Amino acid sequence: MLQSQKYILPLLLLFIGVIVLGFLNISLGSVNIPLKDVIASIFNLEVSKETWRYIIVEYRLPKAITAIITGSGLAISGLLMQTLFRNPLAGPYVLGLSSGASLGVAIVIMGASIFGGAFAGILLSKWSLVVASSLGSLLVLIAVMLASIKLRDTMAILIIGLMFASLTAAVVSVLSYFSPAAQLQQYIFWSFGSLGDLSWNEVGILAVFWLVGLVLAMSCIKNLDTLLLGEQYAKSLGVSIQRNRLIIIIATSLLAGSITAFAGPIAFVGLAVPHLIRQVIPVNNHRILVPAVILGGSALMLICDIAAQLPGQEYTLPINAITSLIGAPVVIWLLVRKRKFLF
Repeated sequence: MLQSQKYILPLLLLFIGVIVLGFLNISLGSVNIPLKDVIASIFNLEVSKETWRYIIVEYRLPKAITAIITGSGLAISGLLMQTLFRNPLAGPYVLGLSSGASLGVAIVIMGASIFGGAFAGILLSKWSLVVASSLGSLLVLIAVMLASIKLRDTMAILIIGLMFASLTAAVVSVLSYFSPAAQLQQYIFWSFGSLGDLSWNEVGILAVFWLVGLVLAMSCIKNLDTLLLGEQYAKSLGVSIQRNRLIIIIATSLLAGSITAFAGPIAFVGLAVPHLIRQVIPVNNHRILVPAVILGGSALMLICDIAAQLPGQEYTLPINAITSLIGAPVVIWLLVRKRKFLF
């Protein structure tokens, strides 16, 4: 109890930081909007210009919410995978979900040039990429879940996930080799990731998957600490390894799969945020780590989105590049300063 109270202040500061960064993210962009008009637009009050209200409500607010969902979802997925496999290099896409999603999108985008014009009509719809990405992730998820039921060794599941990732990446490479430049460029742009292309309906659907994934993650929070100490120790305490493994895999799949489907394969966040949080809050108690990682992932993604949209400029940089450019040096600096890898 005393340990939990010790970290209330850092958690509160993270929460306040997310709120401040959220408002900053909404106010900055190619058109600078005063903070008072941002607040007025959100709460449906009188604003100086109606065009500002439209920009905020229809574009910037959904993008900020998407950034929070994406950052927190990937960060929790990374924490779950690192705990399940007891591997600091595990991330949300270690099960091959991102590669499965990429394969689905590659088949839709680049398949038209190989299999004929049957895909031409589908390519006109943005939802086709979402559906293709979801189906690709779902097929890999089913394969990994079947493997998790048959295998008792958790590390074997990790290896199977990596093999699925290699297999799907090979198929994508073959499709890329035979595709014309236009389709290849479209696929590359999708792989950059994007937070700003979602409507309110799409944000709502993404939020449902995010909420279900978080609820599943919270349901096994009591057993995550024991899993860090080894499967044999967890079994001696009466923890069902197979049940918790399935819950963790399903939660990670819902979070990482839905985020990839709607925002693209966003790298680094899921791998790095748990380690960043452990450097700031040096504890392995998941009752503290889970809310801290949710807030830390949201804050990092908001910061990256602010940097990506180049305030005052019309250009928007790929969010995938910004997450690594900003996050990697921070992690390196923290690890060098602390001189140890908390896990």
